[in-house]
Order: sequence, then structure tokens, then C-alpha cells
Amino acid sequence: MTVIAEATPNPNAMKFTSNKQIFQGDASISLTPGQASEYEILNQLIALDGVENVFGYQFFITINKSLDVSWDELIPKVETIMQDHGY
Repeated sequence: MTVIAEATPNPNAMKFTSNKQIFQGDASISLTPGQASEYEILNQLIALDGVENVFGYQFFITINKSLDVSWDELIPKVETIMQDHGY
């Protein structure tokens, strides 16, 4: 599967798009630390150090990180989790 990491206008947010649909339906899902979802992929992403919010909709997940974490450190961890889930 293919996952593409894309910058957003917010330097602390990155959009990860899959060529395979991640979430069914028209509802979006948003989590902050301490919250849980029926989607294990979101639970694992929000548990990463420095992740402040995850937002998922159909083919993508947007991650907001804290200022003290670099994307160079975080992107490989996000991509590994997505690959582990088949994306």
C-alpha cells in the first residue's frame, strides 16, 4: 500500500493519505490524548509521544504534533503504524 505524507498550512499538522480507504462512511473521527476510538490505528497514533490530535476521514489521517517534536522523528513512526494496519 502507499501512504503519502503531505504538509498542511499548519507546520504542526501533517496529512497522511492512503490509496486504500481507512474509514468507512461520511463521519470523521477526532481524538486527543486520553480518548479512545473503535479504530485501533487511531488509538496507536494518539499514543505516540508528541501527538496532540488525530483526525481521520475516509482515505486520510491528519496528525497535529506538539512544538517540541520534529516531523523527522514522528513521520517514520506514523508510517510504520499505518503499514502495520495494511495502509
